[in-house]
Amino acid sequence: MGKKLKMQRRGKGSNAYTKPPQSQKAEISYRNERLQKKMVGEVIHFVDDPGHSAPLMLVRYDDFTESLLFAPEGIKIGDRIQEGEGAEPTLGSILNLQSLPDGMPVYNIESKPGDGGKLARGAGSYATIIAHTGGKVTVSLPSKAVIDLENLCRAEVGVVSGGGQSAKPIMKAGKNFYIMHALNRRWPLNRGVKSNPVDHPFGGKQHHKGASSMTSRNAPPGRKVGHIAAKRVGRKKRG
Repeated sequence: MGKKLKMQRRGKGSNAYTKPPQSQKAEISYRNERLQKKMVGEVIHFVDDPGHSAPLMLVRYDDFTESLLFAPEGIKIGDRIQEGEGAEPTLGSILNLQSLPDGMPVYNIESKPGDGGKLARGAGSYATIIAHTGGKVTVSLPSKAVIDLENLCRAEVGVVSGGGQSAKPIMKAGKNFYIMHALNRRWPLNRGVKSNPVDHPFGGKQHHKGASSMTSRNAPPGRKVGHIAAKRVGRKKRG
């Protein structure tokens, strides 16, 4: 009796291809009840979360509520951050984009007001405010893309900490496997043509597909690989 193909097991959602529930300790997001009220918080602890590439900081506010946020480079226990209307742009503070000057590095930026932060959240990443125009703020993202966001979108001041971790060499393949597993990423990724015929539709010792890679939308699991329901493949004819 044979076994299921790798893509069939992945689609089923078995334990080997499911993100461990304990791999992420918290969902990092801004609180919408603090849009207007000014709050001051103190950094009391740092948290190592396997589900995030950057370290987190635990902030206790003056009303004794606590929140987890991405820690910026240079912050330490005992530092105070501000949030809400009238807050000052200090390291780690949360402000609207309209309250920040041009050239300010920011991270964990909201794409829409109130969504809790979606952009520039990885370790060592940051975005730069370029200009204020009307009701929009022009921001340069880590990908060098330039976008316009609304004035009321919030962001944290600074650069996400943990940027040097990618410079540390990974000495064993097994270590990288568990790093990727914590992030729910399948690794290693092998080409289908390098597989055996029983493991992949493109498998075999000829090291090329041997057949068209166009696949029907209604193909059964295990065969649904390649160009799924593609309108066309190949080069376009000019002229």
